[in-house]
Amino acid sequence: MSHPNTTAMSKVDITKVKPYGDTLNDGMIQMSFTLPVPDGEEAKEAARILAKKMGLDEPAVVYHKDLGIGYTYFIVYGKCQHTVDYSSIKVTKVEVDVMDRLECEKYIEDNIKRPVVMIGASTGSDAHTVGIDAIMNMKGFHGHFGLERYHGIEAINMGSQVPNEELIAKAIEMHADAILVSQTVTQKDVHIANLTNMVELCEAEGIRDKVLLLCGGPRISHELAQELGYDAGFGAETHAEDVASFVLTELVARKRI
Repeated sequence: MSHPNTTAMSKVDITKVKPYGDTLNDGMIQMSFTLPVPDGEEAKEAARILAKKMGLDEPAVVYHKDLGIGYTYFIVYGKCQHTVDYSSIKVTKVEVDVMDRLECEKYIEDNIKRPVVMIGASTGSDAHTVGIDAIMNMKGFHGHFGLERYHGIEAINMGSQVPNEELIAKAIEMHADAILVSQTVTQKDVHIANLTNMVELCEAEGIRDKVLLLCGGPRISHELAQELGYDAGFGAETHAEDVASFVLTELVARKRI
């Protein structure tokens, strides 16, 4: 007897993929948004009309809540008529065989034969440390130990709101192999300006070609990172082993051992 998921997948045309709700290809989606209007029947109709203009068929406001001072939050259901050609999608991503912690330690012992220095921080005005702590702190995150736990890696977490200049100075002082920049705050694309400034300062200090430059955060992609001049970019759900595997294999590939 075939698995129900296998049967469903066999009916999917990956050149015309659309949202799934109750039945395949019904196009059903849920979305939420806020409008700067007071709650009421007029507000509900405004939300429904907006969803209709977005291309949803049979839009229905299933939830609305008064947020005060003339704002209302909505949840709307509707049927999307658009499809996407999944077979044509190409995503730029970090291509590396991820090693676990013990494999990384063995890789250092066999191929690099010296401590690997990685320095990281949340830079600029960013006060969030969750991302950089998940990668670097010994306890790590969700069962994935951070770089401080790795034998053969000297991980230095400088915390949050660290000026780019200070992070670079520390990297020069410690002869760092890699600099890890975490960016969580992204309002008005402040992270783009800060990440760009980091690359420019590294180039001005003459260390850009001597260090691996990595960035990470919820709105960071490998493609964006490369466009900004970084060696790699890591988004959400990244763990220490992803970063370590990239840095270690790149050091060997670039003969920086």
